[in-house]
Amino acid sequence: MPEQTVSVHPAGFVDLHTHTNESDGSATPAALVELAKQIGLSALAITDHDTIAGYEKAVPFAREAELDLLCGIELNTKMDASATFEGVTAHLLAYFPAGPPTGEFREWLIDQQEARRTRNRKLVASLQNSGLDITLQEVEAHGRSLAGRPHFARILVDKGYAHNPQDAFDRFIGEQAPSFVERQSISTEEAIRIVRESRGIPVLAHPIRLGLSRQTEKEKLAHFKHAGLLGLEIYHSEHPPALQAHYHQLAAELQLLPTGGSDFHGTVKPEIQLGTGLNGNVRVPREFVDALQTAMR
Repeated sequence: MPEQTVSVHPAGFVDLHTHTNESDGSATPAALVELAKQIGLSALAITDHDTIAGYEKAVPFAREAELDLLCGIELNTKMDASATFEGVTAHLLAYFPAGPPTGEFREWLIDQQEARRTRNRKLVASLQNSGLDITLQEVEAHGRSLAGRPHFARILVDKGYAHNPQDAFDRFIGEQAPSFVERQSISTEEAIRIVRESRGIPVLAHPIRLGLSRQTEKEKLAHFKHAGLLGLEIYHSEHPPALQAHYHQLAAELQLLPTGGSDFHGTVKPEIQLGTGLNGNVRVPREFVDALQTAMR
């Protein structure tokens, strides 16, 4: 069970952005469902990176707990190849409220998982070239085939190379760090198309991370909507109330479905609490789930 103060939520709240140990979280799918039930969530979406294995393992536990469970996934994409947005990463959440994705989508995920493994091999080599004693076997012992940079950070901390995970990112594996290796990713527009063809709902995750001006942000979101984007993540642990209000208005103006979630990772990010985010800044209403389900009818 991930460490979290258990306080029952008012009825009708949900969390649509969570991770299990099938990607870069610490909680097993069963433990995540148990915690969601304990704190009174009425629905939960598991959105592991590049895999729906966590969702599939959670299904029988959610059924037993009588908890509504949504199939989701988080995908790594690149904004575009222009000089203005070169190297800018956009995370895309995909929800499948009508049922798991198509077989074609699952086959495509295998390619995405291999791209992750290729990046991991290159990142290990880069860290070794910097004099750090780290192996791919150690990383995959923590994260298996879907190991990510949080697993690298954990090892760097355990070996004394970094004081904490944030220090590991800042000095070794973050995008501005000398050992960083960029992962090969498809464009945001292409990912949107693939999700839509797979009967999914594509949603732009934590837009604050794009680091865009308000005008550019609106222009890019309008462009993505034209490409098939259906939603925008309003509530997120990195969105203070003023930004939540901004994204609410932006979603309304662009006619995008509002969504939200804590981005819970368990003990990997202990400051982030399931259902409530950072210091209670996340409260996602049940009607967001109802809107997602209605959109697929």
